[in-house]
Amino acid sequence: MGARTFVVVGGTSGLGLAVARLLADEHRVAVLGDVSDEVAAVTDELGCAGGVCDVSSYEQVRDAFAAVARRYGVIDGVAACASVWAGGDLAQLSPERIRRTVEVNALGTTYVLREALHHLRRQNHGNVVYIGAMAVTKPRPGIPLYRATKSYGSSLVESLAEAQHSNRVKVMQLHPGPMPTRLQDRVGDAFLDEIYALPEQVATEVVRLLLLAPEDLYVSGEHVLRADGRW
Repeated sequence: MGARTFVVVGGTSGLGLAVARLLADEHRVAVLGDVSDEVAAVTDELGCAGGVCDVSSYEQVRDAFAAVARRYGVIDGVAACASVWAGGDLAQLSPERIRRTVEVNALGTTYVLREALHHLRRQNHGNVVYIGAMAVTKPRPGIPLYRATKSYGSSLVESLAEAQHSNRVKVMQLHPGPMPTRLQDRVGDAFLDEIYALPEQVATEVVRLLLLAPEDLYVSGEHVLRADGRW
């Protein structure tokens, strides 16, 4: 299909940055992040487009997607990688931390998927890959809020995928295990499994899903578990 246009939300670090790097050589990439200096550094490194976008703001998400659509005329795929960590017993989390986690992981995911599907449906083709977490498949002590918000995203994706009624617009999700990323640095080694994948390794699976063509025999709702070196 030649060069295509992809939006990587949360593409300034970790898995999102690894996805943007894999795509940038052969495709048009727009990286969205909430820190202007980080967006500038990535766009300089990759020679790609970028924009400052706090996904907790619907207006910023709407405007960022509209800007990409105006610039390139089409959006072929979206990697929804933006996420914040919230570890610790619920009683130990500040109200501010609780609010920010819900705003980014739940509301932000909703806004990103809403705008992504708006553009993909208008074009009648394209792929969305939501980056979840293995935490949603099994309760794990110490991360009740993080798991709850990522479970929200997973449930939303499942419902949206079922509603597509066409293979031309695919809504998919991938659930990595803990990886050595900036988010993992904040988490601590206690949550890093003995067997794990690097962001660059998981990124190849994200890109594989993003590059699926409308006629490829993968239906909306593709669900990839344990992209962490085991499965």
